Amino acid sequence: LSPGPKSLICVQETSPVLLTFQLTQNGCYLIIKVYSEDGAGKVVEVPADMRARDVCQFLVYKSHCLDDNSWSLVEHHPLLGLERCLEDHELVVQVQASMTSDSKFLFRKNYDKYEFFRNPLNFFPEQMVAWCQESNGSIPHSQLLQEPRHLQLLSDLEDSSVFTVTTGRKLHNAPTDYKFCIKPSKVRSECKELRMLCAEDEQSRTCWMTAFRLLKYGILLDQNYKSPQQRKSPVSHFTTPVRSVSENSLVAMDFSGRTGRVIENPLEAVSAAVEEGQKWRKRGQRMKALGSPSPLQPSSLSSVIHRTQLWFHGRIRREESHKMIMQQGQVDGLFLLRDCQSNPKAFVLTLCHHQKIRHFQIIPCEEEGQMSFSLDDGSTKFTDLIHLVEFYQLNRGVLPCKLKHPCTAVAL
Repeated sequence: LSPGPKSLICVQETSPVLLTFQLTQNGCYLIIKVYSEDGAGKVVEVPADMRARDVCQFLVYKSHCLDDNSWSLVEHHPLLGLERCLEDHELVVQVQASMTSDSKFLFRKNYDKYEFFRNPLNFFPEQMVAWCQESNGSIPHSQLLQEPRHLQLLSDLEDSSVFTVTTGRKLHNAPTDYKFCIKPSKVRSECKELRMLCAEDEQSRTCWMTAFRLLKYGILLDQNYKSPQQRKSPVSHFTTPVRSVSENSLVAMDFSGRTGRVIENPLEAVSAAVEEGQKWRKRGQRMKALGSPSPLQPSSLSSVIHRTQLWFHGRIRREESHKMIMQQGQVDGLFLLRDCQSNPKAFVLTLCHHQKIRHFQIIPCEEEGQMSFSLDDGSTKFTDLIHLVEFYQLNRGVLPCKLKHPCTAVAL
């Protein structure tokens, strides 16, 4: 089959992932659909040599997200209950070729993608490497290979990938919930060819999966970790004129001069946001002094301004907050805020520390008609939740660690 330069070859047009190839004078393009966590999708035209990192860069650019090098493309197989974050250097076209019609790409935060470079002891604790240290090299590899009864080929990682198993333990009769899987790239839906493994806890599972990643990709992971500052803008690779329609489409603007300008520097944008927040607080205090409505009323700014923040997720359940934290990488300081289910006036801070998820209730306090919020039974009070988050981003206070990484759900 030799289609013309503008011909289209369409496969399963109704599939969640659009397998549409377009042959142009510049080469072959794959049109894929990437989904955000709210279920919305964006069609992206991907050249054959486009890496996963470049696709993420494009989506960050189009969605006006903060580029902190923690975004990932996720290969998700709902029927098999498997998912994995693509490595930055992987070619999206090649990954797409091994996916089925029910599989799809997700655009999601992944804070622990390179966390093992920054905090290796959290990923490789002493109890998991003590045997190698105690042996002190006394058992050479050649001797180990002479004992074949202790060795069994599990899988060829060159043609396989390591996935997290997202389904419950009952589906696979697993002894624990901390499952992972080695899936050959050529396997599309045959569960019998999957190699299911089970760890005792989350830290052990993370350690094993990281070890498999290092074994398969080696120095490429180190190059991926060090290369963000050297990359070029991927926008020129794309021709699809798409634009996301969401609150994340808003950009920071500076109107201090005669004409407005877009603030492109992320640090300057954050500084402008903080300054604007302080102006709102001062303005609210002046309005209160002039006899404006009480801040206890629902229309007050302090009671609703937190709903504009990416770390606030509204009326989600405890189980949903756990799922979001686990999906975006269980690193220290990963957090979100949500409405409290048991107390409609209170809020809950969900925080990850040492790969464990903890919940802290934020209690509203009323004093002389002024509403404030506190995490420590009123010892430290804040006029709104943004002020509270800003404080605990700089100070640990009663928390086990500072708030570092907002758990974010971006609409494409």
